[in-house]
Amino acid sequence: MPDRQITELTLRRPDDWHLHLRDGAMLEAVLPETARHFARAIVMPNLVPPVVTGAQAMAYRDRIMAALPAGADFTPLMTLYLTEDTDPDDVTAAHAAGIITAVKLYPAGATTNSASGVRDFDKVRPVLDRMAEIGLPLCVHGEVTDPSIDIFDREAVFIDKILRPMRKKNPDLRIVMEHVTTQNAVDYVRDAARNLAATITTHHLIINRNHILAGGIRPHFYCLPVAKRETHRVALVQAAVSGDKRFFLGTDSAPHTEAGKLQACGCAGIFTATNTMSCLAEVFEAAGALRQLEAFTSLNGPAFYRMEPNADTITLTRGDPVAYPARIDTGEGPVTVFDPGFPLHWRVT
Repeated sequence: MPDRQITELTLRRPDDWHLHLRDGAMLEAVLPETARHFARAIVMPNLVPPVVTGAQAMAYRDRIMAALPAGADFTPLMTLYLTEDTDPDDVTAAHAAGIITAVKLYPAGATTNSASGVRDFDKVRPVLDRMAEIGLPLCVHGEVTDPSIDIFDREAVFIDKILRPMRKKNPDLRIVMEHVTTQNAVDYVRDAARNLAATITTHHLIINRNHILAGGIRPHFYCLPVAKRETHRVALVQAAVSGDKRFFLGTDSAPHTEAGKLQACGCAGIFTATNTMSCLAEVFEAAGALRQLEAFTSLNGPAFYRMEPNADTITLTRGDPVAYPARIDTGEGPVTVFDPGFPLHWRVT
C-alpha cells in the first residue's frame, strides 16, 4: 500500500535518546510534553552546576520523577557530564547501581552550559578506558570549538581531529554521535564496523541554514550544532528513513524562554518535545517510508543501548491538521514550540 493510502500507523512506543529537561520550574513545565508520547529518554546533564557524580545523577532523577504528572509512565535514563576530573570509580559504581545509562562528552564551550567540558582529551583517557571495559556508552557532542574553524565545518573537523583518533585508541568504546548534521557524519557512521551510532533530531530533518538566515534572522531555528546546507539535510533524511540500525531519534529538544531566545546574543536550542511524532510522520511519509518510522523512533535506539523495545504502543492517525500550541507556559517564561513550516496531519491518538 502506498504511504499516501496509509491513514493509521501503530508502532512500539518511542524513546528519545537525547533530551534536555532543565530543572525546577522549567522541568515541571516541559516534562509532561515528553512523557505524553515517549516511554524513556536519555537526559542531558548540562545543568548549572552540571551533573558530574553518581550521587548528583540520582538526585536529579528523583527530581524528575517527582515532577511527573500523576499516572505518567516515563523512565529518565540519566547521564554524567564528563569533565577532566571525572572519577572512573564513581562512573563504574553509578553504572553498576543502575543510576546512569551513559556519559556525555561536551568539548568545552561547544553549546549551552558546556563551560565545564573537556579541553584536554588525554586527561579523560582513564574514564574512557573504564567505560569501554564496562560497556558504558559515550554520548558525544561532535564539534570542535576552535574559533578559527568555521561554524559550519566544526562537525566534520571534530570527526577527523578528535573522533577518529579517539576510536583508534579505544575501539571497544561504544559511542553515540549525537545530533549529527552533515553528510560527513552520516558517511562516517555508515563506514564504522562496530560500536558507533548516531542520533538525528527532528528539526535537523526539516530545516536547513536558509531557514535561520534567509529573509531575516529567525532565532527559534537557531541551534547547536547549527543547521547546514540542504544537501546535508537530505542526507540526514535518507539515513533516518533507511532502517539502518545505527541511526535513531534523539530530539535534542531544548527549552529556552522567549526572553533567552530573543536577544542580541540569543540561546541555542529548539523545543520539539510537543510535536515531534507528528513532524516525523510527515517527514517519513514524504519520503515514502512510513513503515520505517518505528525502527527510527522505537527499535534502533534500544538495540544500541542493549535494552528491550517498549512493550506498549502508540497509534498515529492521519486527518485534518493538528493544532499544537505555539508556546508552552513555564514558571520561568514562555517556551516556543518548534514550527516546521507546514501542516501536521498526523496525530497521536
